[in-house]
Amino acid sequence: MRLVLLGPPGAGKGTQAQRLIQRLRLPHISTGEMLRQAIDEGTATGREAKQYLDSGQLVPGQVMVDLVRQRLDQSDCAAGFLLDGFPRTVAQAEALDAYLSQRKTPLDAVLEMHVDEDELLRRLIARGRADDQPDVIRQRMVAYHEQTTPVSAYYRQHGLLNTLDALGTPNEVFARLMAAVELAKPRTQ
Repeated sequence: MRLVLLGPPGAGKGTQAQRLIQRLRLPHISTGEMLRQAIDEGTATGREAKQYLDSGQLVPGQVMVDLVRQRLDQSDCAAGFLLDGFPRTVAQAEALDAYLSQRKTPLDAVLEMHVDEDELLRRLIARGRADDQPDVIRQRMVAYHEQTTPVSAYYRQHGLLNTLDALGTPNEVFARLMAAVELAKPRTQ
């Protein structure tokens, strides 16, 4: 299966992605993890990304598109994958669709985790990462709504979006995600 997992920072994407990849036996493509690794390693991409992330901005689209394409070209993604944190803009979604169309491997489903903003703020402050300061969190939420929310509409128009309530226990949220995956039928072009 070829899946995208969407949701704002703090929605629980990382936790649920780990459960999904174990159950579905898919490679997990987390742009957040790829960026954190690049930052930790001090690569040029990592240094550039850190400047954006520290100020609550999203990393420029083409950097992310190139990073994801390189990862999807690896052999373990041939039978499917779970994209987590990408696409974040309609332009990235269009670039991903064009790339997958070229390969004749379209997405099967887009799973969107929904949580209200007060709960998101509480979760993000509680996790205690260095970039989870209240002012940075608010800026990330503004950036998310301006740039990423239209991605939901894009995938809704394409009949791929399934929005799920991400409140509740991890097991309850996972059950909702698995029910949505079960409804998604693998597609071919």
